[in-house]
Amino acid sequence: EVQLQASGGGLVQAGGSLRLSCVTSGFTFDDYAIGWFRQAPGKEREDVSCISASGLTSTYAGSVQGRFTISRDNAKKTVTLQMRFLKPEDTAVYYCGSPGRQLCRGEYDYWGLGTQVTVSS
Repeated sequence: EVQLQASGGGLVQAGGSLRLSCVTSGFTFDDYAIGWFRQAPGKEREDVSCISASGLTSTYAGSVQGRFTISRDNAKKTVTLQMRFLKPEDTAVYYCGSPGRQLCRGEYDYWGLGTQVTVSS
C-alpha cells in the first residue's frame, strides 16, 4: 500500500528553521511528484510546495517563496522541505502527499499523517 510519513516538526521561534522529511513506500517513488500541504485551525488547507518526479520542476506558495526549499532523494525515497525564516503564520500541521502522477497538481491522491510545526513570536 502507498504510505507517506511526514516527520521533523517541532517548536521554533520566529526567524528559526526546521527541516521536514517525507519517507515513502508502496509505490515507485521516482515515477511520482511529491508535495507538501498544511492545515491550521481556522484556515483553509494550503498547498505549500511540490516537486515533480524528475526533480526538474518545483512549485511554491507565494507565502513561502524565498524561505522554503523542496528537494528529493530518489535513492532514499524521501522528500525534504527546508524551512527558513519561519513566521508565526507558518504554524500548522504539515502533510506530504502525491498527486499520483509525474507532474505537480493542486490536488493529492495520497497522503499520510502530518507533523506539527509551531512557530512562536
